[in-house]
Amino acid sequence: MLRAAIYGLGRWGSRLAESIQSSEKIRFVKGISRNPENHREFCEKTGIRIVSSYPRVLKDPEIDAVVLATPHSLHHKQIVQAAKAGKHVFVEKPITLTRKTAEKAVEACRAAGITLGLGFNRRHVPAFVEMMRRIHAGEIGDVLHIEGQHSGPSGYRLRPGNWRATRAEAPAGGMTGRGIHTLDSMIHIAGLVGTVYAFSDRRKLPAEIDMDDTTSMLLKFANGATGYLGTVFVTGELWRVHVFGSKGWLEIRSDTELIAQGLEGAPEKITLPAVDREQATLEAFADAVAAKQPFMVPPEQAVNGIAVLEAIVASAARGRPVKAQ
Repeated sequence: MLRAAIYGLGRWGSRLAESIQSSEKIRFVKGISRNPENHREFCEKTGIRIVSSYPRVLKDPEIDAVVLATPHSLHHKQIVQAAKAGKHVFVEKPITLTRKTAEKAVEACRAAGITLGLGFNRRHVPAFVEMMRRIHAGEIGDVLHIEGQHSGPSGYRLRPGNWRATRAEAPAGGMTGRGIHTLDSMIHIAGLVGTVYAFSDRRKLPAEIDMDDTTSMLLKFANGATGYLGTVFVTGELWRVHVFGSKGWLEIRSDTELIAQGLEGAPEKITLPAVDREQATLEAFADAVAAKQPFMVPPEQAVNGIAVLEAIVASAARGRPVKAQ
């Protein structure tokens, strides 16, 4: 059993804690908040003791790992602190906000010999797992092009003063909140992204919400494949990954349904049983720690995702393609 502390007890931190209440692989024994009294009900519900000091938790011999569900700009420092303390660390996406700090975070974990996990829970979605199995089996031939979309009404729920409602914490509109998940899926499928050509604007959000809400990009992968990705923060829910190969295509629009199309015939719809993707991701982290093996998201892919995030902002500002490597 991996004994962990979770830092950040907002909506998403609470969801992570709830997801592993019945897990036999990982357990949260402490939570960290600047105001422990604000989480009394959460403490009573989960049995997790809430404390205020991250440095003290890092010195606690009863804590094996920390899970970070904190503002993006804090991740680099908190990861490095955990690594220096010899604690395994799981961080919600994005790992950091710049390629330089992402590389430093990865290196700190490597130097300390600790496991670095990342919150890309959609790698555990049943439809995506089946998609990857079929791609690796050669069912659609060579991957030529990928279309990705991860949009929804999250922008309308933002309030002035919330850390998520700032350009500093949420560059490239909905990319840090939504699109980075689909970008990770695309990188997992086709490898590292080499070049980005992006557009990003604020179309509907009010002026007091200082971030874009409509972002789209063209991608050129290092292996020659192409793709495009969009994230709109002020529309209806949509998550879509569509992979085109030389022998057909595969498309996901939900966790449990995959559509497969060959060169001939009608599309096939495959329905799969649901899983708790947050629990699956945290348990994969616990498994990696126990086996002393790297986490399922390779560090170079995590860093490339942040390089793409930087390239989106730069390309939108300059009006031209920008290299992400």
